[in-house]
Amino acid sequence: MIAVEVCHALPARIWRVRLQLAGDATVGEAIEASGLAAEFPELDVQTSAIGIFSRPCGLQDGLRDGDRIEIYRPLIHDPKDARRSRARREGRRR
Repeated sequence: MIAVEVCHALPARIWRVRLQLAGDATVGEAIEASGLAAEFPELDVQTSAIGIFSRPCGLQDGLRDGDRIEIYRPLIHDPKDARRSRARREGRRR
C-alpha cells in the first residue's frame, strides 16, 4: 500500500484528500478514488493539466508512496502576455 494525496486549488480554498492505494495504482485511479468528480462535476479530468509535485504527468502514470497529485485550473491569462503588458506599463512610468 502507498499513501498519496489528491489536491485541487481554488481561488478561495484548497481541496485535498489523502488516500491509501495499492502499490501499483495510477494517477487516474487515485483521482477516481478521491471523489474529485463528485466534488467538482464541472471539472473534466481528461482535459485538465495534472502533475505530481508540479511536474506534468498523465492519468496512466504510476505513483510512489508520498506523491501529491495536483489537478490544475486553466490559466486566465497567458503568463507571457501578462509579462509583456506589465513591461509596457512600467516602461511608460519611467
